[in-house]
Amino acid sequence: MCILWQSVSNMHSRLLAYASRYIDLTPEEAEYFVSLFRHRKILKRQFLLQAGDVCRYETFVVNGCLRAYFVEPSGSFHIVQFAVEDWWTSDLSSFIRQTPATLNIDALEPTDVLQIDKDSLDRLYRQVPQTERMFRMMLT
Repeated sequence: MCILWQSVSNMHSRLLAYASRYIDLTPEEAEYFVSLFRHRKILKRQFLLQAGDVCRYETFVVNGCLRAYFVEPSGSFHIVQFAVEDWWTSDLSSFIRQTPATLNIDALEPTDVLQIDKDSLDRLYRQVPQTERMFRMMLT
């Protein structure tokens, strides 16, 4: 149990280090920020998201590699993103609108991620307004 806590604690530290590139958080804000994220381990070839499902999470890659892609009706396969360490991924349109995704996201290797759901992200924006700026800056 202690080893798992240390591991999650290290992941939270990585997330906070990433956030510090964009914003300054008080210790209380930082604690609240990381409390809203859940850890998930994705196995190689496991899907994080499949086209047609609603994207429920914005995902921060702690280690490993994810691939986001879509498949045309003709069967053509188009990779739109590789998400590696300290990178974010989701089907943003699906996440924001809570509509079916057009992207598939799967793991190319075992991957640890931290995820935040839309309701928690909206709460975070209200409680710690500068986080909205961080997420907006990530998109530009």
